[in-house]
Amino acid sequence: MRWIIGLTVREALRRRLVVTAFGLGAAFLALYGLALGWIHREIVRHGTPDPRMGVELVGFFALAALYVVHLMSVMAAAVGTVNTLSGEIASGVILAVAARPLARWQILLGKGIGHALWLLLYTLGLGGGVLGLTTAITGWAPAGWARGLALLALGALVPLALSLWGGAGLSTLANGALVLGLYGVAFVGGWAEQIGGLAGAPAVVDLGILASLLMPAEAMWRRAAYELQSPMARLSGLTPFTASSIPNDRMILYAIAYIAILLLAAVRRFERRDL
Repeated sequence: MRWIIGLTVREALRRRLVVTAFGLGAAFLALYGLALGWIHREIVRHGTPDPRMGVELVGFFALAALYVVHLMSVMAAAVGTVNTLSGEIASGVILAVAARPLARWQILLGKGIGHALWLLLYTLGLGGGVLGLTTAITGWAPAGWARGLALLALGALVPLALSLWGGAGLSTLANGALVLGLYGVAFVGGWAEQIGGLAGAPAVVDLGILASLLMPAEAMWRRAAYELQSPMARLSGLTPFTASSIPNDRMILYAIAYIAILLLAAVRRFERRDL
């Protein structure tokens, strides 16, 4: 498995897609730091009617940037790994690997761990970069920054597990449609849950929860947003970057179980597939 993991990481880092994702991530952090520096300078120069308002503005901007990090990590997981099994099966490359004295579960889990390593580096690098720049420039950091980063990382692993399961039995195009389609369903479901909670419509809330169960990546973002936002932002109502309906700890456990079950199902599916 160490051999498969090493090959997967090196292959991912050689691909233009992954390199481009890291390059754009660095450009994103540079733009965020520049914009935040100007915002903080103006706040210090002119002040605000309430001293707490400056912290809220910084917190809102940081949360908006972390929302972009969440979207970028989900897209990187979906697009960067969707071809890892299905493409190699279609091209016949997998035959050269499977012919070696390796069990298929070792091949699949090795590839999964290899992709998880660069994906976690990408997600935690961007998320930690946003929080690090925020603290360095303004001196403010959310109290729940560690929990928030951990939830962002967990949310990035959800589409990876789904991509591995789909790649074990579907074509590359169908696998990509599955991962992105389910994320779209979960995205709309998360908003339905938020709006249904504000409108007092329990049926809409249940519908949103059901959509989140199909792919809990968006639910992990909403819990991360809760951990990362300031206390005043939690009371400000519905915005694109805050959460009024908060996924509880059972949803976090469900996301972990979701990843584990999909990996087991992917192994079973891959072992039964004719190459």
